[in-house]
Amino acid sequence: MKSLTLASIVLVLGTGAAFAQDVVRMGTEGAYPPYNFINDNGEIDGFERELGDELCARAELTCEWVTNDWDSIIPNLVSGNYDTIIAGMSITPERDEVIDFTQPYTQPDPSAVVGMIDGLDLAGAVIAAQTGTIQAGYVAQIGATLVEFSSPDETVAAVRNGEVDAVIADKEFLKPIVEEEADMMFVGEDILLGGGIGMGVRESDPELKATFDAAIQTMKDDGTLNALISKWLPASALF
Repeated sequence: MKSLTLASIVLVLGTGAAFAQDVVRMGTEGAYPPYNFINDNGEIDGFERELGDELCARAELTCEWVTNDWDSIIPNLVSGNYDTIIAGMSITPERDEVIDFTQPYTQPDPSAVVGMIDGLDLAGAVIAAQTGTIQAGYVAQIGATLVEFSSPDETVAAVRNGEVDAVIADKEFLKPIVEEEADMMFVGEDILLGGGIGMGVRESDPELKATFDAAIQTMKDDGTLNALISKWLPASALF
């Protein structure tokens, strides 16, 4: 995530209007399957597309989808380019200082490390992660050498071409890569990071946050959220 000065955050949040609009713009990355991706028809697809459409229907909102690069996804929410972030974003104290989050719509999902060297010593390894992710912060914590990339596909490509020893990301993103590529393997145990995944909203939009909180809760209560998680994220814990 690009850094924001405190002054710029205060300026944007101070001028934000209360939630009262005809169309809610749903911001996502469109590059992190199975959470969100662009399908063969050029449309946003995945777990969060299906979830977001259902939430909007339950809340009786007209929603449209917008894609944005991950490294500027929070600043562009704050500046008003869209109204929510629904992009596999883990709830962390650092992010919560800048934006608000709904209640989580997934439990904390396992992160994993994938490389091409069996028995790789992670503490002494060079590990790729996407910029601004909780996984990037974890690499720094364990003392490994971090190399950041702007997109998830670039992190995997860096392993393939020998630029780094391994990549760390959500296990659901990495699993198909390991299954399809014989040279790729999981290294070490799964890692639990963050407080689950939620929708990001501006701090000046408490009504929108409350609206989506209520819709998420109805999906938890009637089991439809667990059904979506089982469909798209079968290894994830259910509510």
